[in-house]
Amino acid sequence: MNWREMVSDKLMSPAEAVSAVKSGDVLAIAAINCTPFTLCQALYDRRAELSGVRIDHPAPLFPWIREGDEGAFTLHDLYATPADRQMVNAGRVEYRPVARWKSGLPPDGFVDRPDVYMLPVSPPDKHGYCSFGPGVFFSPSFCRDATTVIGEVHENFIRTGGDNYVHISQLDRLCEAGAPTGVLPVAPRSDEENLVTEVIGTLVSAELINDGDTIQIGIGTVASAMGAFLGEKQELGIQTEIITGGVPELVRQGVVTGKRKTRHQGKVVASIALVPEEEMAIIDGNPAFELYEFSYVDDVRYLVQQDNLVAINNALQIDLTGQVAAETIGSTIWSGVGGQTAFAIAANYSNGGRSITVLPSSSLVEGERVSRIVPTLPGGAAVTVPRTLVDYVVTEHGIAHLRGKSLRERAEELIAISHPDFHAELRREGRRAFSIGI
Repeated sequence: MNWREMVSDKLMSPAEAVSAVKSGDVLAIAAINCTPFTLCQALYDRRAELSGVRIDHPAPLFPWIREGDEGAFTLHDLYATPADRQMVNAGRVEYRPVARWKSGLPPDGFVDRPDVYMLPVSPPDKHGYCSFGPGVFFSPSFCRDATTVIGEVHENFIRTGGDNYVHISQLDRLCEAGAPTGVLPVAPRSDEENLVTEVIGTLVSAELINDGDTIQIGIGTVASAMGAFLGEKQELGIQTEIITGGVPELVRQGVVTGKRKTRHQGKVVASIALVPEEEMAIIDGNPAFELYEFSYVDDVRYLVQQDNLVAINNALQIDLTGQVAAETIGSTIWSGVGGQTAFAIAANYSNGGRSITVLPSSSLVEGERVSRIVPTLPGGAAVTVPRTLVDYVVTEHGIAHLRGKSLRERAEELIAISHPDFHAELRREGRRAFSIGI
């Protein structure tokens, strides 16, 4: 039977589907690369007839709050993106810094039983099951608990193992997608940034990763490229929140096998796949890949049971004591916490685990070179990972080992891997800020 015939009683236009939303409702919406753009646009088109609609949309790629269109929606977010970063910093989006993830529960401060949940899904298979495609997020819980569930059907969605499915009996309304779900935009790297990333990736792989380790890779500009540098290792495992580019190819090559994983042995476990189209094809239908709810894959209680867990994540800035700012630049909110804090905690308590922070030593800002390693974090900066949880910091100038080091020793390690142009300034300002002999 054609899938449209299977769901003919639920299939309708996007406008008809979102007519279920009423003024005063609370909505939850799937995030990042599973943003249901067709449904979002149809609902946005109704803004003049709605009021007091609360939208819980973590990491949205759809711009809900725009100049001149105030009133209909209030947006609650936990990870700023280019679609709403300006409005987050203008105070017109309710930004929630969330770092605690507990399996089966929504993010702190987000509704657990929304009036409406909107998400993209695959067509149903012959058994009536749809896939959540490349991102599970909180979909299993919201599909179970929301009063009304509206699905946007994407015929190209992948299927994986894990919790990546929902039966059509749980979907109240369906429409066909008129636009792709999109991907989180990543700024292209310059030639200098590519060289820096290559040096950092080579250092991390050669010096800090062992055969058989289980790896988490974050989505920062440098961190997300780490999969490309692990090809010489053996029997690696992946336990992460986001499958990044290069990881599916490592599975295809037999580098990532998961044989030595403590939990989910032999499986690549994540909640989201953010990879190029050719690597998405490797994941599709491959029993090695399992996608679960975000709150499960980032739950510290389970992560600490994974031996030799190595967390690799980005920093925007890091101070001379090892405090990592990864979500703000000063008081400006740039992204969000995501799972970075949770994985840093878990890597510290995992048997044989390590927490690794990667960043370029400097950046060009309006043509001027600035150090990413700073004496103290600027005013208003959020500490995403406290210095007590940072084992290694890696730049293109080397590796700083911070575990068990004094303030003076930490400062010495970090100055040694900073850009040479800033060594003298960092020593001078470090002495002034911390009264230590460096």
